[in-house]
Amino acid sequence: MNRIEFIKSVLGLAAMGPLSSFKLFTDQLPVQGKKMPVLFTSHGNPMDIPLSREERPFWKTLFELGKELQKNYEVKAALVVSAHWCTKGTFVNVSPEPKQIYDYYGFPEEYYKVIYRAKGAPEIAREVKQLAPVVHETTEWGLDHGAWPMLMHLFPEGNVPVFQMSIDYYAKPEYHYHLGQQLKPLREKGVLIIGSGSLIHNLSLAMRKLQSNDMKPYGWELEYDAWIKKQLDTRNIANIINYENSHKLGKLAAPTPDHFVPVLYSLGLMDSKDEIKYFYEDSISLPAFSERSFIITS
Repeated sequence: MNRIEFIKSVLGLAAMGPLSSFKLFTDQLPVQGKKMPVLFTSHGNPMDIPLSREERPFWKTLFELGKELQKNYEVKAALVVSAHWCTKGTFVNVSPEPKQIYDYYGFPEEYYKVIYRAKGAPEIAREVKQLAPVVHETTEWGLDHGAWPMLMHLFPEGNVPVFQMSIDYYAKPEYHYHLGQQLKPLREKGVLIIGSGSLIHNLSLAMRKLQSNDMKPYGWELEYDAWIKKQLDTRNIANIINYENSHKLGKLAAPTPDHFVPVLYSLGLMDSKDEIKYFYEDSISLPAFSERSFIITS
């Protein structure tokens, strides 16, 4: 069965819903010499989870990036803002053993046999609440498919503790950007913060193409991808925050906020002298999707 046939076979079933203790808190962790980078990355789509790095260039790119990060930085923990944990209010997971969540449905059995295990970072997660009191603590989540498929290539040994912060689905874009700004001190303490989403994510239009065996982009994806890249290159943060109205294709590219707003957290963490570098630009791999991904470095 080829890829399109398989995807079609699960269209009616797939529901990619958005819906050891430690003694010290991170205010006692030493401030390291290098400020940690920030990532905004695609997490891929569930159909690609079983593919190897040789079969999937994006997985290979994440693998090489992870090696460079661990070579050049002391990564104490990773905080993922995932498109697939949407809530009313903002929550941070403080579990010491975050569970792996297979938040997709109707897939072949092998999709549920992919295992990724990483420790949580409860003491650092609790500092998120100290920096941003609006955030609530919880142990009711884990690592969803906006996190672990990407992490299993970025840090395949599971040697970096990781935790997630949810997206308040009902908040305005400005809320997400300003919350990201409040988390900046974590960059000085070895925390790699990752916004995991997609700059273009229109699932219904993608499925329409797949149903007709047509993998060609609609055409507008390339226009919007070029526009969003220009906004990033020129640091036009206001246009990105106002993504629904600042470009005619904004609402088409992001009809729901879940996959777009992780970029606002990443940009909120950026300082004026930081650089934006694209580590993956072969971005239009599916109709109505983008995998453009970047790293912010000081």
